Amino acid sequence: MSFAIVTDTSANLPSSYLSRYSLTVIPFSFRINGSEHTDLDAEDFDAAGFFSAMRSGVKVETSQIPPQTYSEYFESLLRSGQDVLHISMSSGISGSYNSSEIAARELREAYPERKLICIDTLSASLGEGLLVLRACELREEGKSIEEVAEFVLRERARMCQIFTVDDLKYLRATGRLSGVATVVGTMLSIKPVLKGNELGQIVLAGKVRGRRQVIEDLAVRYDKEVRSPETQTVGVAHCDCRSDADLLIQHLYQKNPPKDVLLVEYEPVTGSHIGPGSLALFFLSDDSVRSR
Repeated sequence: MSFAIVTDTSANLPSSYLSRYSLTVIPFSFRINGSEHTDLDAEDFDAAGFFSAMRSGVKVETSQIPPQTYSEYFESLLRSGQDVLHISMSSGISGSYNSSEIAARELREAYPERKLICIDTLSASLGEGLLVLRACELREEGKSIEEVAEFVLRERARMCQIFTVDDLKYLRATGRLSGVATVVGTMLSIKPVLKGNELGQIVLAGKVRGRRQVIEDLAVRYDKEVRSPETQTVGVAHCDCRSDADLLIQHLYQKNPPKDVLLVEYEPVTGSHIGPGSLALFFLSDDSVRSR
């Protein structure tokens, strides 16, 4: 293998992909009632039970990955003689990317003969994960670590992330959305449409009355923004609302069918920030999609 690709569990990739591409995955951690857990094994995650507990009022606490953890993972690979490309969750919603750079700066001095590149995807969940998968494919095609890094940096601007939530209180509680926007989602059954902006932050993109209507709105936005859908895998992630995810996928295939759809349940850390009932869509558009 020409170089190692490292990501974090926010990438939300099923275990089969992690094994197929020999990915190194650094886990986020979370705490429930004082007990600490990691979300490393998606196959064992009881999403229905987790989000049901959140609905009943159980609070989930999360923390960013510290520099020391990154250092341990990176150094193990560097010591074995591998260069490292780390593809990270958005710095717009987590401090973990900055932690990875702190670790990387020290290790670059300690291992000057090795290459260690950290990339901020400005994305989360499958917005991050789809970029990781493309990086793995390019590595298999024989691209260098520099070529793959440059590709991901270019492609991240094209990654459209749009989603809706059942209740904005979770984003408000973690400081990832302004209080003004929170008011929108609490009156008259108005459902928010949210997106990732050019800084990787979560911002309000619109509002729709009713759950079924907001799912249709996501599909309309996809039809408007998607580019060359026949060549790409589109990502759909949900927090214990599989029927809504299936309905959204049906809409995607009506006008601009993608090559494939990767459907996942949100992993617990990112899922805890957006809350049960959240539904997200990830696909490639053009370079200005994040700023529109």
